[in-house]
Amino acid sequence: MALIGTLRTKMTKVVVGLVAISMIFFIVGTDLFGNGPRSIFGGDKNKVGEIAGHSISLNEYQAAIQERENNYVLNMGKKPGEREQPQLRQEAWETLILKYAITPQFDKVGVTVTSEEAWDMIQGKNIDQSIKTSFTDSAGTFDRNRLMEWMGNLDRPEMIQNRIRWDVFKQGLIPGRERLKYEYLLVKTNYVTEAEAERDYHSQNDVVEAKYLYVPYFAISDSQVNVSESDLKTYYNKYKDKYKVEQSRNLIYVTFPVVASPEDSAALREDIARVLENFKNTTEDSVFAANNTEGKNPYTKYSISSLPTFLSNPKEAIKTGTIIGPVMEGSTFKIVKVVKVGTDTLYNAKASHILIKWVADTPEGKKAAKEKARKILKEIRGGASFAAKAREFGTDGTATRGGDLGWFSSGQMVKPFQDAVFGAKKTGLHNDVVETQFGYHIIDVTALKNNTSYTIATVEREITPSDETHNEAYRKAETFASGISGIEEFKEKAKKQNLGVFDAIDVGTAERRINNLGDARRIVTWLFRDAAAGKASEVFDLENNYVVAAMTGETKEGYKPWDKVKEEITPAVKNELKAKVIIEKLNSQKGTLDEIAKSFGTDAAVSAIPDLKLNTNTLPTVGLDPVAVGEAFSLENGKRSKPFAGDNGVVMIEVQNKTIAPSLGDYTMFRTQILQTLNNRATYNVPEAIKKAADIKDNRYKFF
Repeated sequence: MALIGTLRTKMTKVVVGLVAISMIFFIVGTDLFGNGPRSIFGGDKNKVGEIAGHSISLNEYQAAIQERENNYVLNMGKKPGEREQPQLRQEAWETLILKYAITPQFDKVGVTVTSEEAWDMIQGKNIDQSIKTSFTDSAGTFDRNRLMEWMGNLDRPEMIQNRIRWDVFKQGLIPGRERLKYEYLLVKTNYVTEAEAERDYHSQNDVVEAKYLYVPYFAISDSQVNVSESDLKTYYNKYKDKYKVEQSRNLIYVTFPVVASPEDSAALREDIARVLENFKNTTEDSVFAANNTEGKNPYTKYSISSLPTFLSNPKEAIKTGTIIGPVMEGSTFKIVKVVKVGTDTLYNAKASHILIKWVADTPEGKKAAKEKARKILKEIRGGASFAAKAREFGTDGTATRGGDLGWFSSGQMVKPFQDAVFGAKKTGLHNDVVETQFGYHIIDVTALKNNTSYTIATVEREITPSDETHNEAYRKAETFASGISGIEEFKEKAKKQNLGVFDAIDVGTAERRINNLGDARRIVTWLFRDAAAGKASEVFDLENNYVVAAMTGETKEGYKPWDKVKEEITPAVKNELKAKVIIEKLNSQKGTLDEIAKSFGTDAAVSAIPDLKLNTNTLPTVGLDPVAVGEAFSLENGKRSKPFAGDNGVVMIEVQNKTIAPSLGDYTMFRTQILQTLNNRATYNVPEAIKKAADIKDNRYKFF
């Protein structure tokens, strides 16, 4: 029933992890990793974080994870795999944030949902939209009788799974409604004044016609300015908030790829030879293929257009019982057996074309296009390359590939084109151009129509590294890691063994990937929990790589140290010094903007804009520069600004005409626009503000 799908969605979207079935409480009480009598860990080492002053133990966090896993099993009918675990852990963490940071805010302002309201959401006058959607008739109208009948059957033994989901869904309605009430309560505090609405009106409608001179910073070479350490420190202290960072660490690492050896390939060849002999003799082709393949399509029906590449141009006709292979594609051996060759109701054909469109849909326009198409056809008959002519004259997307349309089925093309191709008795050029609604087509039939079908059984085996190959790669990695006592020794040892040393800078606590290593969460956990500068890590097994790493440095939560941002801020400081040079030179010039620009040199340019608005943050040629836009609106008609430093260079603006939009008697429309924007932001900003105030400390990286 549609309701079950709705419940699954609702359970994950309304309020993440707020509810769980009663068995969870038993699981929570018997968790081996808690602080209670059965705990095998304890103290601060068992602390995964803090939310709004509440210490979150590993026991509590794992209970929340277990809750999410149980809900996942209910929803999906299977246990979560490795890919799903990170998301479930995050949902569990959000559940705890909701419990200790957000939900207490509901109590502070008196937000509650009564039992009467809950009943009303399920079967009263204001039924939840998810329920309404699930119980609609053929006309799309909510059918209350169907809902009541379904609920009345929930006590039947065969409905136990539905009843559990229904109970979980119902329990989620109240917290979800509480949150909505709380957010609506805060949203209703948004207010836009008349002055704000009027200002927004003018920012959208006031217009400045201006002329401006622009000198980019690159007009002054780096050698013309001298950046001192004092300048850099002054800039750093002034803009220190720009360099606020989370905790991060740096590392280097080497990899030992696990690649199939020649011995592994030879072993598979022997195995595939045995499979081939058995494949020839079996009468249960589909069963044999399914039991022996590593591929996803052991038994499939193909048309001539969908045959695998290595079967599309066979040396001999494909007949029932034919075995082809082993064929190697990439690192995979394939053996195919043709189980049946039959016919289908759908035909396929292959062709190339050159489409010549008419310029005007008139008799004259069509005549000119037809003559052009026939002239090209004549040239091709005379020996010219079809593909070259298609690239030269084709007017549709196939032109770049020489007009090749590939295979297509009956019904895919417009009728005149299809009739020409599917009516062909031999391959080659069609005897005349063909008119369709798109233009005139020159057609080259490259494969006649065909409705043959092929039922094929396929066995695939990929060449994979053996246990011996894995063991050898691991042995090399372990030997490398042993005895390293510093970064230089790490690099020197890698150099001697011709190993590439890779850097990973500013790795955060929540990272799951490191460069191209894929899921490297184990390395990140080691980096923040056990790593010490210069000490080689254990050997990490990451898919087809063994990895050895070493920490090279760290950045504490707070602000990047000045020495780490020195190079980063140097260009900005240079621009500040360049701005002073440019401004000084411009101030020494007199005359019009054009005359000043000419005196400055070729790097100075004068531009004009007829319709600059205050809600615009850019100027043509200047780029993003809200300061320059604001400066333009601060000037009176005919006035010119002094040269000032912008984001990308120095600007001088001269206002030629400023048109102030006439006052309105009613700014309701603009007030509504601003209010709508504020309300939309509130649904995100409210929980984020609560989280920020909760002073959340997330130490989960030490455990997961």
